[in-house]
Amino acid sequence: MPGDAGTEQTTTVIIGTGLSGLAVAAELRRHGVDSIVVDGLDILGANQPANTSSLQRCDAADSDTLRERNEILRHLRNYAASHRVDVRNTTRAVQLTMVGGPKNESTPQWRVHTPTGVLVADHIVLTRCAHSQLRRMLNDFGITVGRNVAAAMRAIGIYLVGVGELITPSPKEVLRQAKTVGQAISAKVNQGTAQQPGGAFPATGSFAVLGC
Repeated sequence: MPGDAGTEQTTTVIIGTGLSGLAVAAELRRHGVDSIVVDGLDILGANQPANTSSLQRCDAADSDTLRERNEILRHLRNYAASHRVDVRNTTRAVQLTMVGGPKNESTPQWRVHTPTGVLVADHIVLTRCAHSQLRRMLNDFGITVGRNVAAAMRAIGIYLVGVGELITPSPKEVLRQAKTVGQAISAKVNQGTAQQPGGAFPATGSFAVLGC
């Protein structure tokens, strides 16, 4: 299994080092919540781009939007550097495993496997992926989902920022989503209790694996 060299514990692993990922990391840092930001979306399929730090969505090509996005991204990178946010641009997530969860009626813990080690976290933030990919991910974990994919993901400790089916969120919308997610995660951390997932999930065993 990839990433068995060493294990690190953190509160949140953010997958995606672009605008969405850095925005969430900055919001969590402001709330005093630790996180690790890694690159790569291998866990969502082999056809995904290998690097997320400078991706431009094809439907956000007008000059004003790109200029705004790049300016916000520059500020976020400066913030991350000055506040020592743990951003690992060259580390890629290659596998995601769920420990505990639906069977025990509690929020699972997550292990993000990378080529150099395993990152263990209570929360995962995903960026830049389609709803169809997310549904496939839930299905692989044995979880039945209705219309509200985001709610099903939140119930197992996975949050979405900058994720859209057809329309790319504007930079301001990404920041709004990042703020909402950052506040939700920090509230759980500060309360010290895990939110109980809503709905009935089928028993999938205590250890589920999603490969690349």
